[in-house]
Amino acid sequence: MRVGSFVLGAQFPGQGQGEALHRAVRSAEVAEEAGLDSVWLAEHHFVPYGTCPSAVTLAALLLGRTHRIRVGTAVSVLPTVHPVALGEQAALLHLTSGGRFSLGVGRGGPWVDLEVFGSGLAAYEQGFPESLDLLVRWLREPSVGAEGERFRFREVPVVPRPSEALTDTGGPEVVVACTSPSTVRLAAERGLPMLLGMHVGDEEKAEMVALWRRHARAAGRSEDEIRAAAHVSAGVCQIADRRTDAVETLVKAMPGWLKQGLDAHVTVDGRARSMRDPVAYTELLCGLHPVGTPRLCADRLAATGERTGISRFALLVEGSGDLAATEENVRRLGAEVLPHLR
Repeated sequence: MRVGSFVLGAQFPGQGQGEALHRAVRSAEVAEEAGLDSVWLAEHHFVPYGTCPSAVTLAALLLGRTHRIRVGTAVSVLPTVHPVALGEQAALLHLTSGGRFSLGVGRGGPWVDLEVFGSGLAAYEQGFPESLDLLVRWLREPSVGAEGERFRFREVPVVPRPSEALTDTGGPEVVVACTSPSTVRLAAERGLPMLLGMHVGDEEKAEMVALWRRHARAAGRSEDEIRAAAHVSAGVCQIADRRTDAVETLVKAMPGWLKQGLDAHVTVDGRARSMRDPVAYTELLCGLHPVGTPRLCADRLAATGERTGISRFALLVEGSGDLAATEENVRRLGAEVLPHLR
């Protein structure tokens, strides 16, 4: 079992964007010091829900500041970027970090980002499979050309070629954020592990893993490959000496961030969108994830692993909104929770 942090660079009410980003960077540095396995970086545009607009750029900074920990994107939003440009960046980070970079990708949402970056709604609604396949080809083949609906270009050499890394792993791993059966099938057919969101519990995650395995077998993936697939479960972690104190910390801080962050999302086509109640959502997250004493947190992580078959975790540790409290939370995760799991 491998446990890492999930970093959004969340801007809480009353905070500046620089403060949110400083907390994000510092929490990642502390994660390495505390013995965590990984740091996963979220990407958002134009909203205080997350102040990092380029997860791959922040990953570059953190890979340069750390020595051991794996750094991944959770996720880089494919419809708003050219997959070759993202592939070149991923290859660069893979080669220069000694293979410590993981590229998580996803569809994102029908947000105004699609208008600003010129990709359009079709890139979100129909174009994800084409973008994903082009990206994976770029990370696995020596030269690539394209004759798709969205991307058409003559064959060009892949430079730098990520498979030339000293680790010789065939390039950086690619993880796909999955929230629907169609995306689960897309990832499974390509043998790519899933990132599953913090809004769903163990039962639904177990169903998605089972569905992934069925589609992977149907696509001819080997049993060894299926067993080795290291899916990632996103969640929330807040540690305290009493569970009530951990819950209180999150219920006091997170609803304000969730409300201003989620309210700021603007759809590209004016479609109606439903909003979760921030307090109810925070309480739901506290019930689903490791929030409480160190022993309770360890037991919940172990139980999720057993129920779902998921071996990796990306845990939101900045739910207090406070830098000092976030650092303490990360240190306690490493010192008081991980030993129970290992």
